[in-house]
Amino acid sequence: MNENVKIPAFRRRLTMYEITVTSHFSGAHRLRYLHGKCEELHGHNWKVEVSVVSNRLGKEGVVTDFGILKQKVEKVLELLDHTYLNDLPFFSGMEPSSENIAKYIYDRLKNDLKGNPGSLKKVTAWESETASATYFGR
Repeated sequence: MNENVKIPAFRRRLTMYEITVTSHFSGAHRLRYLHGKCEELHGHNWKVEVSVVSNRLGKEGVVTDFGILKQKVEKVLELLDHTYLNDLPFFSGMEPSSENIAKYIYDRLKNDLKGNPGSLKKVTAWESETASATYFGR
C-alpha cells in the first residue's frame, strides 16, 4: 500500500477501538420530584458499564489495561456503594437518578484516565435489568 495515500476521515473512524468494563454497586435513594413510588426510599443494585475509546493502541497493544480501568472504576463506586445517595454532596442540588449517577461516575473517571491512549466515551448506569441511563460527557 502506498504510504502517501490519505485515508478518508470516515475510514479512520472505522478503525477506532472501544473497550468496556462492567461493575456493580448497591445504594438507596429517593427521587423527590418524580411523582409516584420512586419518591419513597428504595434501593437498587446498579450495574455500571464504562467505555473507553481510542484511535490507536498503546505500546502494549491495548487501549487501556482492563485491570487498571476496572480498579479506577471500583475506586469511584466505593464512594457510592451501600450509601444513601441523597446524602452525598454531589446530589445535594439534584436528584440521584440513574442519569445523574452516570454523570457522577463519568466526571470522577475522566481525569483519572488522562495519560492513557484511550479517552472516556460513556458511562451507563443500569438500575434494573431493563432500565439504564447513559452519560456521554462533553
